[in-house]
Amino acid sequence: MILNAQELNERLRFVREQIAAACRAAGRSPDAVTLVAVSKTHPPELVAAAWQAGQTDFGENRPEEAVEKIAAVRAKLPGAPVRWHMIGHIQSRKARLVLSRFVLIHSVDSLRLASKLSRLAQEAGETLDVLLEMNTSGEASKYGWQVAGWEESATLRQTLWEDVRQLQALPGIRVRGLMTMAPIVAEAEQARPTFAGLRRLRDALAESFPQLDWSQLSMGMTDDFPVAISEGATIVRIGRAIFGPRL
Repeated sequence: MILNAQELNERLRFVREQIAAACRAAGRSPDAVTLVAVSKTHPPELVAAAWQAGQTDFGENRPEEAVEKIAAVRAKLPGAPVRWHMIGHIQSRKARLVLSRFVLIHSVDSLRLASKLSRLAQEAGETLDVLLEMNTSGEASKYGWQVAGWEESATLRQTLWEDVRQLQALPGIRVRGLMTMAPIVAEAEQARPTFAGLRRLRDALAESFPQLDWSQLSMGMTDDFPVAISEGATIVRIGRAIFGPRL
């Protein structure tokens, strides 16, 4: 079912109110949290309606789907400064598709992908803002650097720190922070260790690599974003609560 404009406006307003409430409870300004409306699988018409309702940032997780949708939204909203985020896994053979389209790539999940994006960005004469994706839960189904237990494991720390040392020297990409996906849990509060762990990891990396920008923490989705905000999220990725179930 595709929402009508009134339903979409109401959903957006409710989500924004929840974000503001979570920020107040955490002693933070609502302006400190960016809402990325996850529009994957939803049609360009719905993105255009959300833009007209005041939503500026949208997330896509498949580069090939995003290319078509971005073009379609541009046709519907000529000149509108829609901000697109790539939040899904990027296959190496599709890496070129993310150039010149996204204000932030949340899902740089390996040194190999970072190196590929660096080369492509150099060739295109641009710089990509990226987040490093961390697999904080240890789930095999998730992408990212394997960092579950990093505080106890010298080996995990050494591997990640060495990758970041190499990554910071890559031209054409600019690290802005970290991203993670919490495991599916029965209660939102159960996701807190994942979010708190990412914040601690960010703080540790910032201490070791102060020349990089670690300002962004992309974490929290429809079922757990208030907890993520209380643990320092600066970006929340919310789809179902805004657009409804995937089409």
